[in-house]
Amino acid sequence: MPIQRKISSTEIYQIKVTLLRTAPPIWRRLLVPSDITLADLHDLLQLAMGWTDSHLHEFLFRGQHYGPTHPERGVTEAIDERKVRLNQLLSREGAKIVYTYDFGDGWEHGIVLEKGLPVEPNMAYPLCSGGRGACPPEDCGGLGGFYNLLEALQNPRHPQREELLEWLGEDYDPEKFSSEEINRILHGRKRRAARSSG
Repeated sequence: MPIQRKISSTEIYQIKVTLLRTAPPIWRRLLVPSDITLADLHDLLQLAMGWTDSHLHEFLFRGQHYGPTHPERGVTEAIDERKVRLNQLLSREGAKIVYTYDFGDGWEHGIVLEKGLPVEPNMAYPLCSGGRGACPPEDCGGLGGFYNLLEALQNPRHPQREELLEWLGEDYDPEKFSSEEINRILHGRKRRAARSSG
């Protein structure tokens, strides 16, 4: 078994986020500060994957739950995600955490720490450096609903095709992915936040 390299807490983490049980896998590769809080990582995952942050979420690591602790917004028995940094949980290459979004549809994301990188002074973080596939539409019924939707899109004679297309809109492309578009969203959001706090 290869020795897993322990990663310094001041590095940039290269993480791969995969929407579990999707085939072909829907995934994103992200470069994030190693000391990002889980709350900020949640915000980043929503933007990078294409979710709308309309549902509850949590992180799971070694049987422990982390998430929002506000009674109306989260799981009260979870550890407060605002007080935990990613490098407190993931400190070795290959270490994994699970992020679940929308407990009804049950979208589980596997997050793997691929490697630590030195901070590049001229690089804007966080950054999406790769990925594949469009995020499933919100409230489509989990994996079963998503694959039923894809089948209907590909089959002109599918009995629910017209109804699903009307609900979905004609712009949805399951293959669509653009790291440039994600980075525009990420960095535009950061500039707006800096302006509003200044």
